[in-house]
Amino acid sequence: MAVSFKQLIVILVIAATVFRLAKPIALQFGSEGDFARRRNVWLFLTITAFLSPSFWLYALLAIPLLLWAGRKDSNPVAFYLLLLYVIPEIAVDIPTGSSLQIFPLDNFRLLSLCVLIPAAWRHRRSKAANQNRKITSMDVLLLGYGLLQILLYVPADLPNHVLMPDSPTNMLRRAFLFFIDVYVLYYVVSRSCSSRRAIVEAMAMFCLASAIMAMQGVFETLRHWLLYADMLTRWGSERFTGYTMAREGILRAQAAALDPLALGYLLAIAIGFWLYLRSQVISRRSRVAVFVMLWAALLATQSRGTWIGAVAVYFAFSVLGPRALSRALKAAMIVVVTIAVMSMTPFGDKLIHSLPIFGSTAANLDTLLYRERLAERSWELIQQHPLLGDQLAFTKMEDLRQGQGIIDFVNTYAEVALSYGIIGLSLLIGFILVALIKSQLQAKRAAQSDSDFALLGVSLTACIVGVLLMITDNSFWSGVQRMFFVLAGLAAAYARIGRIPEIPERHPLVSAARGGSSNSRLRR
Repeated sequence: MAVSFKQLIVILVIAATVFRLAKPIALQFGSEGDFARRRNVWLFLTITAFLSPSFWLYALLAIPLLLWAGRKDSNPVAFYLLLLYVIPEIAVDIPTGSSLQIFPLDNFRLLSLCVLIPAAWRHRRSKAANQNRKITSMDVLLLGYGLLQILLYVPADLPNHVLMPDSPTNMLRRAFLFFIDVYVLYYVVSRSCSSRRAIVEAMAMFCLASAIMAMQGVFETLRHWLLYADMLTRWGSERFTGYTMAREGILRAQAAALDPLALGYLLAIAIGFWLYLRSQVISRRSRVAVFVMLWAALLATQSRGTWIGAVAVYFAFSVLGPRALSRALKAAMIVVVTIAVMSMTPFGDKLIHSLPIFGSTAANLDTLLYRERLAERSWELIQQHPLLGDQLAFTKMEDLRQGQGIIDFVNTYAEVALSYGIIGLSLLIGFILVALIKSQLQAKRAAQSDSDFALLGVSLTACIVGVLLMITDNSFWSGVQRMFFVLAGLAAAYARIGRIPEIPERHPLVSAARGGSSNSRLRR
């Protein structure tokens, strides 16, 4: 308990510092009442989690608070994104008093049940719902992917290799979990973000949550101390967190994501959001500080795939936005100079040598070899069952089982194609590609008349490009999956509001600082 208390103090000091410094920025995108409530809920839930001996005591206190705060909040999507990683994803089975299992509960599902579903219900009963009742192509693709997940049973890869049989109850469970984990998230984001201000505020709250995790991650690497590991033990989680925690003697940051890859993925998206949000921030020092902090934490994760993804986001934003050539050249110069400066420091030298193309350590070579073998075996099995996949594929890949007892699918494309075939993969990737095309086309249309709105679309497009690249090196789980559907929902909302003419709005502080009218930015 003493260790948990020390970790709590560190986390609260970091969070209080970030909330204090971020408040002037956050108030440019939302109200002071919403900010104060969200901050207080974040702090209360964090304290409750560290002082609770079990997840169920935490849930008992969190559920009424989330229901109340979610109803009071003017933007439930922003509220959801700030609390997405208030605690790690620690799944606990719902007790039934028998051998029957309902489904595991974690913080993601608490947020879905207490924040998203009530928000979806309120939206359906509102007048605005009449404008959004139409089923779109993205809805069809996502529901088609969900239907495949319900009809095609992929048994859990249990440690004892027992294959659990399917049943009508299992099908109902899969349908319910797809609804609360996936569809309701996309539905609320795409429908309730009905204005430019709502989208921008949601992006700002995600950046705020990422800034907290960024500082936590940097602290973990510098102090060689994981801040949330003790919570797993206290709550009886069987999740393994010790794999590849250090490279070249550097502890890999993970913060509340409990995984360096997941944390790097989230930070890369936050960088893409910040590329737009910084245009709204008056203080140059703040613009640079946030950018540096996010990149520092990204480097601390030692997640090479997400480094490439973040660079891809940066270049996509530069190429797709205004003054593409000059921005692209500037981005290239920044990357080159950063690598050159880092190479002259001991820390940077370790980072560079951790890359497979520069490093020659056994860990690097093993990682490359494993991924090559995984790609080869996956392609062989996909060719055998191309359309609907092989739901027992993992039983034919025992030679790829690692020391942790798992087959580490670090490629979402292969993972989905193996389980649901080319049809399933086409539905999922088609879903996000439609979002990408919609946001980019809308950004192009807005470029001549509303450069700020166009830049918002470019940010969303760049993030989706980065995500499509990063999931080649990441499993489709946890926050990776959630932010995939959040991005799709934001892009769909962006395309929708671009077709609705509205009176422009702009925060007065931004207007005064730039000499513009108070009604020229953040409209819709």
